[in-house]
Amino acid sequence: MSQQVAIICTDIKEAVLRAVGNHPSSDIFILTDDNTLNFCYPLIGDLSCLKEAHLITIPSGDENKNIDSVVKIWRYLSENGANRKSLMINLGGGMVTDIGGFVASTFKRGIDYINISTTLLGAVDAASGGKTGINFLGYKNEIGVFNLPRAVLIYTDFFKTLDIENIRSGFAEMIKHALIYSKEEWQKVSTFDLEKVNFDVLRTLVESSIHIKEWVVKQDPTEQNVRKVLNLGHTFGHAFETFSYRFNRPVLHGYAVMWGLLCELYLSHMKFGFPQEYLLKLKNLTKAYYGMFSFNCKDYEVLYELMTHDKKNESEDINFTLLSDIGDFQINQTASKEEIFEVLDFYLSL
Repeated sequence: MSQQVAIICTDIKEAVLRAVGNHPSSDIFILTDDNTLNFCYPLIGDLSCLKEAHLITIPSGDENKNIDSVVKIWRYLSENGANRKSLMINLGGGMVTDIGGFVASTFKRGIDYINISTTLLGAVDAASGGKTGINFLGYKNEIGVFNLPRAVLIYTDFFKTLDIENIRSGFAEMIKHALIYSKEEWQKVSTFDLEKVNFDVLRTLVESSIHIKEWVVKQDPTEQNVRKVLNLGHTFGHAFETFSYRFNRPVLHGYAVMWGLLCELYLSHMKFGFPQEYLLKLKNLTKAYYGMFSFNCKDYEVLYELMTHDKKNESEDINFTLLSDIGDFQINQTASKEEIFEVLDFYLSL
């Protein structure tokens, strides 16, 4: 896979025109969900390059990132003349770009696709990097492939349509990027005001965050080595997220990642002496902006079982990315069941 650089747009229409080029509009398939159909599609729907494009809409929400939705999209493509030279445009947040990228990567053994991210979380996480996937049998992103899009377009004005919870959800991934990169980046991100969002400052931080992810992906496109650093916070985080859906009290992905970061930085402190001052700073950020996930000691076994099914595991051991300091990461780390329960004890004590 060659490296794909995300394009930060100031004019989304001009960016789409350039990305689509001379591709016949009748051979373009645009995937949206309920929300992006109403709030985002009107901004590009009247473009001449899309005048005959096919529109596919699926219900919003991560619970719809499943095989049933995939089959629905595959069927639409087959019944409406899509071929190996067709183009998909995925207009939406991480759910849409994940499932749309997977559909495009598997239909006719692969067609080109463009991601237009409409959420902060999607922009800094799912839209770039070439990961595609769907949830399966109750497990997060259990099925998927690596396949880079033709282009990734980021238009930060879309973020102004988001509620504060979705802004904070995306920002959690930016916090993760800062932690794996440098103390200077951590200082900028950790002092950003998530009560009164300054979108001009946010745009600058988004550009930096995306560049950090691209810096990692360029070194390891298919997650054989250093790209595993992007999994920081996600072993505990995915367990919290899956647990929340299993018991019908779903949480946003970024909130689960933030809680997972707190757990995994405590594990980092236990195993590598990660500085307590940064752990305490993250604890304060989490409690101020994200609250705390509700569970009790009776749920430990369920959370542990969910971690054993994490796709990052390469053996019977549960795999973690940990930090010995900000910017100093330790991939392919494991923890015993007792250590994981100790982390959960720490979390419940906060």
